[in-house]
Amino acid sequence: MAPPVSRIAIVGAGVIGRMHAKAIAMAPGVTLAAIVDPSPEAQAVAAEFAVPLHASLESLIDNNGIDGVILATPNQLHAPGALTCIAAGLPVLVEKPLAGDLAGARAIVAAANAAGVAVATGHHRRHNPLIVRAKALIDEGALGQIAAIHGSTWFLKPDAYFEADWRRKPGAGPVYLNLIHDIDLMMHFCGPVARLQAMTTNAVRGFEVEDTAVVSLQFQNGALGTITVSDTVPAPWSWELTARENPAYPATGQDCYWIAGTEGSLALPSLTLWRQPGWHEAISATRFPFDLADPLVLQAAQFGRVVRGEEPPLVTASDGLAALEVVEAVRQAAARGQMVVPGET
Repeated sequence: MAPPVSRIAIVGAGVIGRMHAKAIAMAPGVTLAAIVDPSPEAQAVAAEFAVPLHASLESLIDNNGIDGVILATPNQLHAPGALTCIAAGLPVLVEKPLAGDLAGARAIVAAANAAGVAVATGHHRRHNPLIVRAKALIDEGALGQIAAIHGSTWFLKPDAYFEADWRRKPGAGPVYLNLIHDIDLMMHFCGPVARLQAMTTNAVRGFEVEDTAVVSLQFQNGALGTITVSDTVPAPWSWELTARENPAYPATGQDCYWIAGTEGSLALPSLTLWRQPGWHEAISATRFPFDLADPLVLQAAQFGRVVRGEEPPLVTASDGLAALEVVEAVRQAAARGQMVVPGET
């Protein structure tokens, strides 16, 4: 008997949508069933993958023939698209962020819970085998009690990137577009954030949107964290340039996350565990092997299992909401110049 295969439709035929389509083609247990996008350019994408093209999500649902949906639309369309899928009883994977605002994200979570429909958030880094191994080391107690975590997200966006006017406006900066991935991983490793402080600046480019931010986090378990993000500097310390997830980015061999515990410290993505028996004794480093499998392919396969009811989403809608609440708290803390508790607004 052939193994079960879930028929997946992708809504949004842009760069991210095409990446999902390629991942589905490589993943076991899923097949691409349709593309949804009203743009003329989407015809070429549907033809490339030899699947039907629909102009709207409603048209797709009316024609049946699918088991689940991946939403790769602009952020402001995430909530209405997800709510449409939930109302139709279709499991849906929503690209990060879960929604364009907290109200939309909360509506998705509430609707999914009420209807009993599985909703996954596309924080694909959690599917990376090195993240799975790092989380296992933490859970096994290899680091002892977590005391601190630090992350660096430094990279350079070229001048041409800002030719589109919306990219110079609030909400289009590295806090909302980039930092949410790192925030999700920090909470994955250290748990929920209790409160935070933040500062942002636009001193380099002078646009309305920030170009650099610094965030201080206090987790509910007492651990402290810091993360800096800047899209103004050529630097080797960002996930894209270190993790080897995307071949479009040349790997630097550096680390960008450091997790400090009472028994050891872990550097990522090299997956190096540092230990020292005593203050004056030699410190040792152990590098753990891990699979370099594409996390987007792993995410597609896992979503297929979610669609078939074999397991829950690895990253739930509630996880996506939690990350968005922290990112919104970063914005509020920077604007107010004071400590903010995520989710209070």
